[in-house]
This record gives sequence, structure tokens and C-alpha cells, in this order.
Amino acid sequence: MLAKLTSKNQITLPKAAVSSVETTEYFDVAVENGRIVLTPVRVQHARAVREKLEKLGITEQDVEDAIAWVRR
Repeated sequence: MLAKLTSKNQITLPKAAVSSVETTEYFDVAVENGRIVLTPVRVQHARAVREKLEKLGITEQDVEDAIAWVRR
């Protein structure tokens, strides 16, 4: 199977390749030994947001304080 890279760095995956894996909108992209490897992932948006906030050190209280500040 072939897939062409466009001038905008986009690739359309062959239907036969996509239909052989679970239905997904997102893929984790990794480079391994000079190869691009796509792994289907299920994005859980709420969890991703919570993890990002935690990684940044933003607490629930910080969010509540920001909301209160904006509403003044």
C-alpha cells in the first residue's frame, strides 16, 4: 500500500490499513528506526485536560479564582 505526502504534510491512509484497526480519530505518532509508526488512541478529553492542568500545577482552586476574577 502507498500513501502520498502532500505539500501540507498530510497523508491519507489507505482504507484497507485503517479498517484493520479499531475505529479512531487520533493516532499517536512515533519515529522508530527511521520509520513513522501510527498507533490508534482513544482521546478522553476531560482526562487529558485534567492531566495537563496537573502537569502545569494548576489546581481547582486556581480555576475557581480565575473565574471569580473574570466575573468581577
